Amino acid sequence: MVVTPAPIQPLPQPLPAGAVEQRQLLLQLLAERAYRHGQFTLASGRSSDHYVNCKPVSLSGVGLALLAARMLELVEPQAVAVAGLTLGADPLVSGVAQAAALAGRQLDALIVRKEAKGHGTGAWLEGPLPAAGSRITVLEDVVTTGGSSLKAVRQLREAGYVVERVVTIVDRQEGGLEAMTAAGLELQSLFLLEEVAATAAAANAAAAGAASTAVAGAAQA
Repeated sequence: MVVTPAPIQPLPQPLPAGAVEQRQLLLQLLAERAYRHGQFTLASGRSSDHYVNCKPVSLSGVGLALLAARMLELVEPQAVAVAGLTLGADPLVSGVAQAAALAGRQLDALIVRKEAKGHGTGAWLEGPLPAAGSRITVLEDVVTTGGSSLKAVRQLREAGYVVERVVTIVDRQEGGLEAMTAAGLELQSLFLLEEVAATAAAANAAAAGAASTAVAGAAQA
């Protein structure tokens, strides 16, 4: 059984300017729109009580603005581009590159295909390619075992780029960190799964309590 999430709360206008407040709002959005509790089969084939799909957040205007700002802070200072495996990383690399430009930093975006283009150049990478030897930070929406990120890293390294860091929105804490470390990578995450799950559970409990209070009040009226 999948637990119905708490109702989506309206966003504050204007959005908070402080990093702490932005992080809290982003956590709220992920708990409300990206997380589900139930019985699920993941892309890795594993069964899990937790499901995280960040696209409802990363493909929203407010969500991407918040994500891009927070992820840009974790991009290596020497990186000339951010890259990620399509599809989950597509909005992330674009958003972070734009956030960098608005902040006065030159940072391009690359999309790593899941397989080489079947025509033309047969390319694995899309976007303005930097010079060989350049440093690239890989972006990811969710890391479970690390397979998607490692595939992107492998293609980038084979193309001659230096890749030593992966930045993800959510680390599901299911072996991805260990896999990254074994591949010579540093994993930086905005949130751990336990934090998102706890926030969602608290929101659901609060919503259930409010509903019970409303029912009780109506019965006494």
